Amino acid sequence: MNATSASLSIADAVERIVQRGGERVAVAAPLGLGKPNHLLNALYARFKADPTRRLTLYTALSLDLPEAATDLERRFLGPFLARQFGADYPRLDYVVDMKADRVPANVRVEEFYFQSGAMMHAARAQRDYASINYTSVARDLAERAGLHAIVQLVAARGSGADARYSLSCNPDVTLDVLEAIAANGGRRPLVIGVVHPELPFLGGAAEVGAEFFDGLVDGSTPAQPLFALPRNAVDPAEYAIGLHASTLVRDGGTLQIGIGALSDAIVQALLLRQQRNADYRSAVAALRGSDAADDALVARWGGVAPFERGLYGASEMIMDGFMHLRKAGILVRRVHDDLEVERALADGRAVDPATLRGGHYLKGAFYLGSKDFYAWLRALDGDDYAGLAMSAVSDVNQLYGGHEQLDAAQRRDARFFNTCMMATLLGAATSDALEDGRVVSGVGGQYNFVAMAHALAGGRSALLLRATRTNGRVLESNIRWSYGHTTIPRHLRDIYVTEYGVADLRGRSDEACVRAMLAIADARFVDELAATAVRNGKLPRDFRVPDAWRANTPEALAERLRAAKAAGLLPAFPFGSDFDATELRVLPALLWLKARIGDPRRWPSLVAALLAPGGRAEDAALLARLDLERPASVGERVLARLVRGAIERSRAH
Repeated sequence: MNATSASLSIADAVERIVQRGGERVAVAAPLGLGKPNHLLNALYARFKADPTRRLTLYTALSLDLPEAATDLERRFLGPFLARQFGADYPRLDYVVDMKADRVPANVRVEEFYFQSGAMMHAARAQRDYASINYTSVARDLAERAGLHAIVQLVAARGSGADARYSLSCNPDVTLDVLEAIAANGGRRPLVIGVVHPELPFLGGAAEVGAEFFDGLVDGSTPAQPLFALPRNAVDPAEYAIGLHASTLVRDGGTLQIGIGALSDAIVQALLLRQQRNADYRSAVAALRGSDAADDALVARWGGVAPFERGLYGASEMIMDGFMHLRKAGILVRRVHDDLEVERALADGRAVDPATLRGGHYLKGAFYLGSKDFYAWLRALDGDDYAGLAMSAVSDVNQLYGGHEQLDAAQRRDARFFNTCMMATLLGAATSDALEDGRVVSGVGGQYNFVAMAHALAGGRSALLLRATRTNGRVLESNIRWSYGHTTIPRHLRDIYVTEYGVADLRGRSDEACVRAMLAIADARFVDELAATAVRNGKLPRDFRVPDAWRANTPEALAERLRAAKAAGLLPAFPFGSDFDATELRVLPALLWLKARIGDPRRWPSLVAALLAPGGRAEDAALLARLDLERPASVGERVLARLVRGAIERSRAH
């Protein structure tokens, strides 16, 4: 450890930080999983109790438990959350206060990425949000007037003088910040590590010695359960997007994907492409109306055959999908930190096998995922362990820094898959905020990856979005003529994917882009969109919507996917579920109720459910799961009858 370091208690760590900063203290904590909740809560409490001092916290993606909006949601979520996160999971107190708009005036929390939708109605959080590219965060922090401490969870291996430590889930910004501060001639902040006994120990740039820290806190008491994301359900529209996107992936290429149902859909489609290729090709052909192998875009940039050379992963975020691809033998292409070797491999030239020892199949800057994913990371050994390289975000999200040629050689045929909320007919994307300025999430690394796709020979960016969304009770198109906020400008337009197909916009004229986007829009909006484009001179006055585009409906999509669904290719939970069997049985009924309670036009169906005769005997367990098997009040009796009726009606669907 450093000469001034020590084994610290949480109280000691807080005192060290306050002493370093004095009256105005600036602290950074990593995004996502790597936050030491107990330490941050103690630090926050110290400043709440002393308004004469000021605290600024720089961070992002402050994870919090979902909160129930209704009594019925509380009955369902309560037991599940206790099982998933622990009955006494230590929520971040500053997040609770941010959501309630009660953060004290002497505390400022600047985040560059919100948990999606979490702060939509938090006025102070919206004001303190900082819109920054992920790769620029370290630079901007280093240019501030003094960062006093960095605090984060770490993993440990060994003891005493032989102890080694890993920044594990978050080498991303920590390494870049320290380097940027040193380059600026600034004073190195305190680095306080909280050792978590269950945090996977990962190597690469994440592995550091004890001297890296100014203090280490034993995080085993009190325990902080790792924040494990529940595994996603994937619906038919998401599967359609995943199938379309999977045809753009080229064997021997490079893959970047994010997190969520759309990413899970891509991974499931890639697994089908590898393991059940005939079924996969049939599903894609049914979806598209023709063999994807005959499509010019697929032939030029992707493929539908199984993987022989495999893929290399280079993604700011490592998540469950990469685990599944590794287990399936897809994520197997290794890259080496030798430019001549990479050039030879790219050209198909013979390479001395001795030079191919080592290398890595996956590089990432942070990770977040399920309990199974964390267990897999902990169990990695041998080549599986050595081939996963954690790095600074500057090393994976961009091509700058003196290693551009090597990065370009390694990331050949790169496919960058990211999601957006809306896209315009002219190719701009909205991914992080609304036109009224409210921030939904953040830019993160999306802009970097889109720009990188244009910089890399053979690289392509694909932005994924559902064609429609429901805003309250109103169905809206996610493809717009224009929108008052832009994350990705139209001059960086590349590929868009909806459930209705793929639009290749790169290098194409405005009219060609408009036509391509209309072809993947929902049929219920295509006439209005086309008319707007005509009025604004981007389509000719005699333009008519082709009949084929009018087949872009949910009903037609369901029919195209019917055979694949019947064959078991598109399960609701492709990678398992964290809900138990009873919860999986009752969940469709709760979703049926939620869809109708919020829409007065559908209230008659609620009345019918309420007046329906008693349910089946097996429904008792479902009511018991919601603590409604013995209703104790009029309200509970009404709720129990609604749930019984909803169970019967959801069964029919």
